[in-house]
Parts: sequence; structure tokens; C-alpha cells
Amino acid sequence: MEIQLPEHNQTPHEIVQALDSYIIGQSDAKKAVAVALRNRWRRMQLPEEIKDEILPKNIIMIGATGVGKTEIARRIAKLVNAPFLKVEASKFTEVGYVGRDVESMIRDLTEAAIGMVKQEHMHRKTEEAALLAEDRLLDLLLPNPQKDEQGVPGNQGTREKFRQKIRDGLLDEKQIDLEVAERGNTPMLEFMPVSMNDNMDMNIRDMLSNFMPKRKKRRKTKIAEAKTILQQEEVSKLIDMDEVSREAVSRVEQTGIVFLDEIDKVASRRGATQGPDVSREGVQRDLLPIVEGSTINTKYGPVRTEHILFIAAGAFHLAKPSDLIPELQGRFPIRVELKALSEEDFVKILTEPRNALIKQYTMLMQTEEVELEFSDDSIREIARIAFVINAESENIGARRLHTIMEQLLEEVSFEAPKLSGQTIKITPEYIQGRVSSLLKNQDLSRYIL
Repeated sequence: MEIQLPEHNQTPHEIVQALDSYIIGQSDAKKAVAVALRNRWRRMQLPEEIKDEILPKNIIMIGATGVGKTEIARRIAKLVNAPFLKVEASKFTEVGYVGRDVESMIRDLTEAAIGMVKQEHMHRKTEEAALLAEDRLLDLLLPNPQKDEQGVPGNQGTREKFRQKIRDGLLDEKQIDLEVAERGNTPMLEFMPVSMNDNMDMNIRDMLSNFMPKRKKRRKTKIAEAKTILQQEEVSKLIDMDEVSREAVSRVEQTGIVFLDEIDKVASRRGATQGPDVSREGVQRDLLPIVEGSTINTKYGPVRTEHILFIAAGAFHLAKPSDLIPELQGRFPIRVELKALSEEDFVKILTEPRNALIKQYTMLMQTEEVELEFSDDSIREIARIAFVINAESENIGARRLHTIMEQLLEEVSFEAPKLSGQTIKITPEYIQGRVSSLLKNQDLSRYIL
């Protein structure tokens, strides 16, 4: 059976426009990922004999922390509903050393795809599961009905009246006895790892857990809660996990995205023959076959990596992309440099994106019936302080704004329940009193911010 992958045919302009709603600036990086996504759609339109020959053009993003590298990768995955995994390259170690093997990222990506596809299948089966759950509830409310030759209950009219009452919520508070799976008392399986392979140990644990009987108990519950429990049970029965696995594996192979952060941490100095540089080069050589294209065994079957899009990123303060081994460099032909954020960028980050920080904090305080008012001057003052601290201490990009906003609104946030109904005006003077004093003591600002 041929699996139909979700088709996302946004144009590069539409992709960049969508990214602009959340990320300020970095047009070069946005264009690069937009073209990469569009090329995937173009490849899927081609005949089978040429489709497999066209490999993705992997990308290296070069830029300091907090300038938007991770956010760009995360947003494009959401945009096209693709399996996505962010992983730090520095967490891997060379084969033979204690640590995670590089193949585990493909297994983790497959697990993410399983969860994604399972949720989609559950959503499709919601209505059917709701009907089955209602039938089970009616059996509990009206037990042992007499059935005619066609198997129709003799109390069908009464059942339909009760069904309508359930749907209208008229019986939500009624208590019934329900048999549910017992949580927390399942015997824990403890055993010594049999290998250095996390996936193999996990498979053994899953296999052994299948032999353990699932305990059930009867408890009283309200019909509103029972309806939810029964619907979850029914939807699980309706899902074909074999089909979910096949679709998830196919989606990983054709549309999966791996974001390899801190790739610069595994770059080694040329000519090193001993020490940590040798291990870093070993990690690169372990990464190479996966990026080039290989088959990784997972608990859901083999996964081919030829068409997974790899986006690597790093600050490259101490190393350069050219310090990576030549073979790995060749597998990342597109390189984009992300620009450091300016004071004006900080102003835009605070106000323009859909998830702008000012909007987030304002809405959080509204839950306590407290209104925050930021003037244009106060927003510019927050941006100025963030830019200055980044310039004079560690540059952590837009993440600095999160720290400053927390420092700025800590007292308001703490006292918010007592301030219900009030409007708090955030002025430049208020900001100076709460934050700017840190600038006078650089050591202190480095410690706190």
C-alpha cells in the first residue's frame, strides 16, 4: 500500500512570510530554508526513477547564540508538519567511548514521527470512538437488554433518550462503576543493561512489559470523566499501529528534519593526532554515513536517511566550518551567516512577532486582571539595556530580553494577585530603577544576567 505524505506546497515567498511572523531579520537563513523546503516539494513531483537521485542540500547556519538559528529550524518543521529533532552534536561521542551513539538521533526522530502520526490518526477516529464510548456507557446505565433477532436491544428507544441526555451533559454528575487500568502499581522491570545500545535495551524492556498482565480495578467515577476514559480506550483500539509505524517511517525518510546544534564543538584542529580533537573527529566520522545516507535499524523498522534534511548550526567562535572533516563539509553545501542583533532588532522582537515578549507578559498578567502598559520609550529602553549588556558581557542574543523582562517584572508578577484591577505603567524611569543599576557593576550584571 502506497503511503500518501502530506503535501505542503508553499512557495519560498510564503515560507519566508510565515517565518517573518515569528522571527525578526535573518533573511539569508530564511531564504535558504525556504528553498530547501520548496525543493522537497519539487522532488515529490518527479518520476520515481529520478526522485531518489535528488538529495537534499543540507545547511550550516553560522551565528552566535540567540540570533534565531534554532527558532528558524523549529518553525519550518511546524510549518510543513514534518518530524523534527533538535540535538546537540556535542552530546555524541566516538564509537567505543561512553556516551550516545549518533544513530540514536534517527531513532528519536522516528519516535517523534510516531507520536505525530498517532495523534493525526486519533483525531480522524474521534467521532467513531465517541459513538462506541456512548454505547459502552449505555450498557453500564441500562444493563442486560433483551435483543431481537437482528440484535437490536428491546430498550432501543430508552437508550436513545439516554444517549441524548449524555450528549447534552445532563448526566455528567451521575456516578457509575467503571473498570479502569490501574496506574502506578504495574511491576517495574529492573535489569542491568545488556549492551551499550540504548535502543536495544529499550526494545527488551518493551518486550518484557508486554508479558506482564495489566491490572484493572473498579472505581466510581462521574459520567463526564467516564466518557473521556472510554473514548480514549476506544480510539486506541481503532488505530492500526502497523499503519502508523509505516506512515511515520515514510514521513521520517521523506520529510524529516534534524537540527544539529553546536556542530562547531565537534570541529577539530587540523593535524591533531591525540587528545580530545581525535575524539571530535571520530564523532564527525560517525555522523558522516548518516548525513550521506544509510539505513538505521529502529524498533519500527529500518529507516533510510538519504532524504532527511540536516541543518547544522554553531557559533564557530573558536573553530571554522573549514575545520570540519572535508567529507562532512561536502555534505553541507549551503552555508548562511546569521547577523548579530541590533538595538532596533530588539525593539522589533519585543513588539512585532505573533509571540512577541511584550504580548506574552501582558497576557500573562491579564489572567490576574492586571494591565501592563508599555510606552514606546520604555520598549526602546529595554532594547537599549539588552544591547548594551550583550555588548559588554556575554552576547546571548535575544535570550537577553527574556532575562531582563523577568528581572523587570519580578515584583509585579509576585504581587499580581494583590494588584487585581490595577494598571501598571512600565516607564523608562521604572525600568531604570529595576534593571539599569546592574549596568553600573559589570561583574554583578554578568552574574545575574
